[in-house]
Amino acid sequence: MNSNHNNASCYRRRNKTLGVPELIAIALGGMVGGGIFSVLGVSVALVGVFTPLVILIGGVLAALAAYSYIKLGVYYKDEGATYSFFKKTFPNSPFAASLIGWWVIFGYISTLALYAYTFSSYAVSGFAFGDSELARKMVAGGILLLFTLINVWSVKGMGKIEDLMVYTKLVVLTVISFVLINHGNTTVPRLYQNQAEVDVLAIFIVASLTFVAYEGFQLVINAVQEMEMPERNIPRAIYSAIFLAVLIYFVISLGAILAIPFEEIIKNKEYALAAGAKQVLGNLGKELIIVGALLATSSAISGTVFGASRQMAVIADDGYFPSLLSHRVNRIPVYAIICMSTCAFGLVLAGNLEVILEFGSVTFLVVSLLMAFANFRVRKQTRSSTTITVISFLGLLAGTAFILYYEYANQPEQLVFIVTLYVLLTLGAWLFSVIQGRIGKQ
Repeated sequence: MNSNHNNASCYRRRNKTLGVPELIAIALGGMVGGGIFSVLGVSVALVGVFTPLVILIGGVLAALAAYSYIKLGVYYKDEGATYSFFKKTFPNSPFAASLIGWWVIFGYISTLALYAYTFSSYAVSGFAFGDSELARKMVAGGILLLFTLINVWSVKGMGKIEDLMVYTKLVVLTVISFVLINHGNTTVPRLYQNQAEVDVLAIFIVASLTFVAYEGFQLVINAVQEMEMPERNIPRAIYSAIFLAVLIYFVISLGAILAIPFEEIIKNKEYALAAGAKQVLGNLGKELIIVGALLATSSAISGTVFGASRQMAVIADDGYFPSLLSHRVNRIPVYAIICMSTCAFGLVLAGNLEVILEFGSVTFLVVSLLMAFANFRVRKQTRSSTTITVISFLGLLAGTAFILYYEYANQPEQLVFIVTLYVLLTLGAWLFSVIQGRIGKQ
């Protein structure tokens, strides 16, 4: 799944053999996108001082998901990752291949919408119309259009822009972390004393919601043909990248709750860090956070458009999407790029930050759940621990159930929206699998 397939592609174009440091950079480029800027406000609104804790639990959930990806990646050594793993594990089920293809691609589309919406929230936060929902959605559409044009224009040009954004954003996020920590005006024990009671269920629900912020570690597998010793380096790179992402997210979230009043974070959860930063850090601090958010989300948008559009073209070439989407111009899947960006903008128009966040987290939890199921199916071949695989499956199943329960209990209309999307995706996947099955028999 996610965000920065282009990092792997850049390395491939340079014909370099990838070691662990390069592979970690690929995964971090994918994970450390707009996730922390998207989930922070929602998390503080629901669990307050426990926000850093749910970041850690979300990281554990991501590590559980990574276990099956790593085992399948080492076994199949297929750069097609999620889609190819499921297709090879269930070779006699066109519907299984089609379903995973549809869900994975629309998972990418949901993260694309999430990053675009977060970009727009921070971009307009300093203007008089910053609270206008219409303004945010139009700016989100504008940034999607920009990176659609960049990706259609030139792979080389996109790669140079992406490299600059990836490395700059890591530096900026590190600076933001230290600035927030140094300007903390309270302590965790003091915040805990003033915290309204939060039950354990709420903590696990929000931890599940943060899962989308870790989406992207599997990009390492897309570079399997260009890496040294994949049996050793895939697990090292993915687990190291997850650890570093957890560390970055934890420090930023800790700094935020220590430096910025909760009411400011909750009131402006779409651009939580920028909203509270001005009074704590001054204009310079606010601008630094906005720059960090814009770089992080831009990088994630660019990488998602690049990588996921190519996966969409591969799936279309197999007959599970309209054949037009597999058409390439100078090796660039132009129609797939346009389709992904258009669908993402449609999701932005149809929902808000919270529903997009929840749909993205549920989608990637379900897809990771299916990967755990596939790994269980071939656990002897992948030399996987039955115990760890089952624990991973149950943990991901619980995470999915937590989000759906939260929706049912608190926002049933959003649950209807999410379920309706899944029904439509499943019907689309079934229809194309039937068509492909008939073609195969001819």
